[in-house]
Amino acid sequence: MSEHTPNQIKGLPHNAYKELAPGEEYKPLMPADQTPSEITPYSVIMGLLMAVLFSAAAAYLGLKIGQVFEAAIPIAIIAVGVSTLLKIKGSLGQNVIIQSIGQNSGLIVAGAIFTIPALYILNLEAHFYQIFLASAFGGVLGILFLIPFRKYFVAEMHGKFPFPEATATTEILVAGEKGGKQALVLVVSGLIGGIYDFVIATFGWWSEVFTTRVFGFGEVLADKFKLVFRLNVGAAVMGLGYIVGLKYAAIIAAGSFLSWYLLIPVISYIGGELTMPFGTGATKLISAMSAEEIFRQYVRHVGIGGIAMAGIIGIIRSSKIIQSAFSLGFKEIFDKKGNNNIKLRTQIDLSMKTILVGIIITAIVLFIFFHFGVVDNLGWALAGLLIVLIISFLFTTVAANAIAIVGTNPVSGMTLMTLILSSIVLTSVGLKGQAGMVAALIIGGVVCTALSMAGGFITDLKIGYWLGSTPRKQESWKFLGVLVSALTVGFVIMILNETYGFVGEGSLVAPQANAMAAVIQPLMDQQPAPWMLYIVGAILALVLTMIKVPALAFALGMYIPLELNTPLLVGGLIAHFVSTRSTDEKLNTARRERGTLIASGFIAGGALMGVISAILRWQGFNWVDAEWAESHSAELLGIVMFAVICVYMIWDALRGKVEE
Repeated sequence: MSEHTPNQIKGLPHNAYKELAPGEEYKPLMPADQTPSEITPYSVIMGLLMAVLFSAAAAYLGLKIGQVFEAAIPIAIIAVGVSTLLKIKGSLGQNVIIQSIGQNSGLIVAGAIFTIPALYILNLEAHFYQIFLASAFGGVLGILFLIPFRKYFVAEMHGKFPFPEATATTEILVAGEKGGKQALVLVVSGLIGGIYDFVIATFGWWSEVFTTRVFGFGEVLADKFKLVFRLNVGAAVMGLGYIVGLKYAAIIAAGSFLSWYLLIPVISYIGGELTMPFGTGATKLISAMSAEEIFRQYVRHVGIGGIAMAGIIGIIRSSKIIQSAFSLGFKEIFDKKGNNNIKLRTQIDLSMKTILVGIIITAIVLFIFFHFGVVDNLGWALAGLLIVLIISFLFTTVAANAIAIVGTNPVSGMTLMTLILSSIVLTSVGLKGQAGMVAALIIGGVVCTALSMAGGFITDLKIGYWLGSTPRKQESWKFLGVLVSALTVGFVIMILNETYGFVGEGSLVAPQANAMAAVIQPLMDQQPAPWMLYIVGAILALVLTMIKVPALAFALGMYIPLELNTPLLVGGLIAHFVSTRSTDEKLNTARRERGTLIASGFIAGGALMGVISAILRWQGFNWVDAEWAESHSAELLGIVMFAVICVYMIWDALRGKVEE
């Protein structure tokens, strides 16, 4: 077996993003019959360092603005840069491991910050060990539950899912290794996208969100009929749309348009005459609400119901996959001969025995944690454990599916569902009031982290599949990254609570945690949840499935705010435009691939500059003139700048040529 050398790199194989014909095989960059350098002291230490740094940055940014950036991309850029500087041989395999360990940061952060701050918001006691253990157990379960589905998602569904986040990260790692033209395209687009997004976030020269309220007629439509169009003008979100592609971008946008141009106006029209606030947690009359407030108070719950039902449908549909994963597992466990069939290096996962033992040990320790660290009652601890295991396992495939399609994990929606279900179960077994809220939020934290981890880990395994990493090595070292990230997140949340707090003047916004706190309080006091809205969403998902529209993508569109879905559609339209201009199919492919590189650069530049901007704000450097940034003129300038960056992307992508 030979050591893999970087000069063999020619770029990804032609069938990397395409469905394979019967009998066709995908051969990764690092061939299966070679042993590349993967686990080295450099890759492990560098990965852990990235996990610590990005956990701190992501936790601050997530609590400040409610958006957790995807850490894999900036970590991949840093890994490529450092390995080039240090002239490390065979760096591709090591760079995959660096981003694999480091990427835990964003995943653990998303799980923790969506739920744990709600404990502080509700004035409940939260201990460091509770935050740390909830994050660590969630991360470990997410990894263990996902591994049996790796083969299905990354190999059997090859070319069927766009995997936007994995595509961008893979392109960065390949371009870094390959150098030359590809690296140049990536660097230039990364600089353009990064500076563009940095200017918005740090200086506020133009608004980040354009709305039709800037025009007189738009103001009238928004006030009278609650009709408003919103568009995030960031380069990174539009780049994400390009990689998602027109098909899925259109379905997601359709879900969003149903929410904003049908449900919101209808609720406003019907509820406009009410003289009392209506619905769980409502404090305002519907007639006094803006379109955005109606979305948050009512329509978003329809989206949550849709995601939950799409998840259940997904679970039923993937029951064969779940079944085959189980049967293969049992064969492997009870095979007395020790499984003699020789597998290729790129197909070796952690053994089913290891996974099963891991799940049993995690379940036992989790039960002890719930019993002695959360509820102090055997029955309640058992109820909590069952909720965590069942929901985490069932929704693992949903989280992986969402990431594979959109690159966005609807963790907060699924966690809200978990909180509602666990509150019902816990109150029915007699756990109510403050103790019940603490228990439900910590259970929610474990599930949230497990789903966040499952979604992100599938990205990781797909990158490894495209490049030819050893799955078992990725899977084994992921656990260490989880522990380091969970420790960091625990400290950061406690420090941020003491420094800024989550309640009152000048506190951190923590939007998701506030939503969780708002949901859990009435439930634990046994007030009704918005069941009707969940049921409407669930029925809608069933109807969509009947007419063969992907219900999860549509429901995601209903749940994610409009301004984040519209640029996805723009990116998807650009992808369709540049890849259909010519009658020469090879030229179309070359243009589409160049566009993918540019889009990856935009995403990477936006993510990296987002971190730098967050650090600057944390240090007290804030050059945004709020009055200007929120003015109509800044919004108009924003849409002009967005048009400029879209035109640049089309122009540059059309420069793609067929390589001889």
